[in-house]
Amino acid sequence: MRLSGRRESENVEDRRGMSSGAMAGAGGIGAVIIGVLFALLTGGDPTEALQNMGGMGMGMGGGTQVEGQYEGTPEEEAQVQFCKQVLASTEDVWTEVFESMGRKYVPPTLVFFTGSVQSACGGATASVGPFYCSGDQKLYIDLSFFRQMETQLKSGGDFARAYVIAHEVGHHVEHLLGTLDKAHAQMQRVGKVQANQISVRLELLADYYAGVWGHYENEMFGSLEDGDIEEAINCAQHIGDNYLQEQAQGYSQPESFTHGTSAQRMRWLKRGLQLGDMNVTTFTGDYSSL
Repeated sequence: MRLSGRRESENVEDRRGMSSGAMAGAGGIGAVIIGVLFALLTGGDPTEALQNMGGMGMGMGGGTQVEGQYEGTPEEEAQVQFCKQVLASTEDVWTEVFESMGRKYVPPTLVFFTGSVQSACGGATASVGPFYCSGDQKLYIDLSFFRQMETQLKSGGDFARAYVIAHEVGHHVEHLLGTLDKAHAQMQRVGKVQANQISVRLELLADYYAGVWGHYENEMFGSLEDGDIEEAINCAQHIGDNYLQEQAQGYSQPESFTHGTSAQRMRWLKRGLQLGDMNVTTFTGDYSSL
């Protein structure tokens, strides 16, 4: 992905090296790219992860954060620059897309952290992966996740990393359009299986919006290189609920899916990349047709 010379977003908070106090329920509103299934691969407790970050946790934590001394490696600082450039790209793209819809785009803030972090949606640890919290309109990421993508998920590449950020920004787009809050309210009124299906629709829509970003990013800046799209598609394949469950426990449980299958995630990401059409949604049609 060609980003050399591109601007860096200033909508960033660097909390690396800070320590969080008491942790509350982790996660945002259905906005973690890996979620509970990543906990299976990293040795976490998937039951606890489901309770904490399955799109329903709204508890406010009482923890505090203490600033520490933090010096990132040159590799990590390069990742920081990359993330800032990708975030700036999402700002440029979504500002124009929203203007074409007669709306105003308000960009989110990207928060870098190490180990654990406190958000308006509660506390979270790095094991849950990147997430978005609509309560403070911020994306949260521990950069060690990118290493885990390469080693554990076999999903390296710069555009795969950009897809991770664009997916979380996709949840922010859902929030600005009212989709996220409406879906969350509906999840509170239905049973667990139905709530999981709504979560899947949200996640696939965020994948689609990540594709929409890629569509217009390339149209505006011509930044995509050979192999970039394949990197993102490969990442989408390796973060499907079925793939992660089968890798972790040898079988999958469709009723517990919260993010979508590999085939669904790849399909909706590719659809966004191809169409760039904001009239498309995952919230119409039967669940089985996603």
